[in-house]
Amino acid sequence: MEIRNAEVLITGANRGIGLAIAKMCAREKAKLHLVMRNEETALIHELELLGAQSVKIWIADLSRKDQVENLLHQLSHTPIEILINNAGLLTGGLLEEQPLEDIYSMFQVNLVSLVHLTRGLLPQMIKQGKGKIVNNSSVSAIMHFPCASTYAASKAAVLAFTNCLNIELKGTGVSTLCLITPGIKTRMFDDIENKYGKNFEVPSDYMDADQYAQLIGESIKKDDEHFRPGGMTQIGINIAHYLPQLFKWEAGRRFRR
Repeated sequence: MEIRNAEVLITGANRGIGLAIAKMCAREKAKLHLVMRNEETALIHELELLGAQSVKIWIADLSRKDQVENLLHQLSHTPIEILINNAGLLTGGLLEEQPLEDIYSMFQVNLVSLVHLTRGLLPQMIKQGKGKIVNNSSVSAIMHFPCASTYAASKAAVLAFTNCLNIELKGTGVSTLCLITPGIKTRMFDDIENKYGKNFEVPSDYMDADQYAQLIGESIKKDDEHFRPGGMTQIGINIAHYLPQLFKWEAGRRFRR
């Protein structure tokens, strides 16, 4: 699907992968709708200079059902053509040591609000006869590391949700793209060591966020159903999928309670 001239909604758009995607879409001359918890108006000028046809900021805390519903109400007359569900929170560490409030917030942002937004915007996309839903999953959806129990569960659910939806949407003109996101050098990536490092030797491979955003743009335009990272990370994914006992042994070797 073409990004140029499209109405593109991006959640978690003020930092990390979301900001990199917003910049990529701006260079493609898209009309941007950025969802964030706090207004950062300086972004509007920056993205317009990069080429965005328009930039609109929408304020919403995606960990709250009422604010997601209010966002959808505000968007009811905006014909979103590409929805990029990118917002995410990270949890990690031994399950019994993870704060329960953090777990609830993470599932709400990573999964429940993603489903909620998709459900709310989908009818208009189907009516338009075109649309693209891009959901940010993770290698953790397939590579089940210790200390990633709750986070991996949320991302595995995103992958399953997107795969099911893809079949439902055949013939509607609306399609899905699930991002099997590897380690991307962002603030969240830097926090992995803090959350996992006491008990698990964390892999250090990562990709630049702007480079990743460019690959996402190409995948959207090619109408891919999945985007996988390639390289050594893809080898790890293949081992986890096809040789699960070997993957479990290697992950266990890096773990200490």
